[in-house]
Amino acid sequence: MTKIQYPLPGNVINDVVDALKFDDRGLIPAIAQQHDTGEVLMMAWMNADAVRESLTTGRVCYWSRSRNNFWRKGESSGQVQSLKAFRYDCDADTILLEVHQDGVACHTGRRNCFYLEAGNDGVNIIADVVTDPGELYKK
Repeated sequence: MTKIQYPLPGNVINDVVDALKFDDRGLIPAIAQQHDTGEVLMMAWMNADAVRESLTTGRVCYWSRSRNNFWRKGESSGQVQSLKAFRYDCDADTILLEVHQDGVACHTGRRNCFYLEAGNDGVNIIADVVTDPGELYKK
């Protein structure tokens, strides 16, 4: 994989945004994956402007549906996601972000958001809290 330099050229950013298939709310799902281990960290939503910002700055920006505003990962917690690769699937309706995650990705203080697992005995928590969630947002 070639090391990406940010910002990407404007024509490349425009081509990517034009190719993506956003839903009727103007959103597209984005999966964040740790670039060097393949660990799936989280899923969030992006709109066209969040895609543009991420490809311009190299720092991942999502769209918060609950706040109806940009969600710049790590802005309040310090748990920044640096963009290493931006991919999208064959239907252009899902994004895969390969990132370097500083600290934890989940607001619960876990490394990733996929810590609940369905098993024969019920739903199990399969990952420990790494960072006290109350401490994450004091920064």
